[in-house]
Amino acid sequence: MHVNLRSTFACAGLAALLISAPAFASQPIQVIKLWPGTAPGDKGDIGPERDMTKPKDGLVGGKPVIRLGNVTKPTIALYRPAPEKDTGTAVVVCPGGGYSILAMDLEGTEVCHWLNSIGVTGVLLKYRVPARAGRPRYAAALQDVQRAMGIVRSRAVEWGINRNRIGVLGFSAGGNLGALVSNDYEKRTYSVLDAADQTSCRPDFAILIYPAYLAVKSEPGKLAPELKVTRNTPPTFLVQAEDDPVGVENAIYYALALHKAHVSCELHVYPKGGHGYGLRPSKNLVTTWPQRATDWLRHAGLLTPVSRLR
Repeated sequence: MHVNLRSTFACAGLAALLISAPAFASQPIQVIKLWPGTAPGDKGDIGPERDMTKPKDGLVGGKPVIRLGNVTKPTIALYRPAPEKDTGTAVVVCPGGGYSILAMDLEGTEVCHWLNSIGVTGVLLKYRVPARAGRPRYAAALQDVQRAMGIVRSRAVEWGINRNRIGVLGFSAGGNLGALVSNDYEKRTYSVLDAADQTSCRPDFAILIYPAYLAVKSEPGKLAPELKVTRNTPPTFLVQAEDDPVGVENAIYYALALHKAHVSCELHVYPKGGHGYGLRPSKNLVTTWPQRATDWLRHAGLLTPVSRLR
């Protein structure tokens, strides 16, 4: 059962069919570097980019996870749906990993495949990790997602995307990043480079799955100070399990802040599921969140092809 903050709070609800990612669109049609040179504030001294997965790291849904680390050259990868399904909606996907690594398949490519299955273009963001020393843990990643949103919107016509239907979807630290760009978009956190940086980087909607770092653990009910929720924060869909070790309060407190700001929000709280499940099916109802998100997107008109709106 979902929680719609325009009405009432509730806990997890009826079961739905589990889904799996389709086989098509397995490779991006285009990969674009975010920055023309060295990313702002970087020194290029953290070692080569590589999968940090260790033999002792556990499986998720019976499969391994790519844990990409030492990212110094952030990119976006474009995954397009089949032409007959294309809705003109796009989503920038932000994998999680505690701002240390990126779960590139579990919370990245697999998510883009799911988005393609419902007619949405997936734009996979490979942002900089680990967090840079001497800066807030999200600082480099926020620059990357702001730049990514601007590039996607500036190239919307070229890519067949409706520039007013570009959202963000993030998991864990990526959910934190999605919330940050949803509220910190009026001015870039880096020096403007080109026309892409003169284009709005505000998402038109946000989907935050088991988001992290939104709440202040030591002060119940308080959001992280860097999150300045206003009436202009985009409509948001949130999912978290009550037994999530990062704290279900992250989603609940953020949803309350949205509600107080009169921002449309849908919150789903499930009793079990933990953290880091992506959209790989399990016995826990929390992994049916893609169906709930699909319903939310459809209700918002984001899955109606643009051609049908004319």
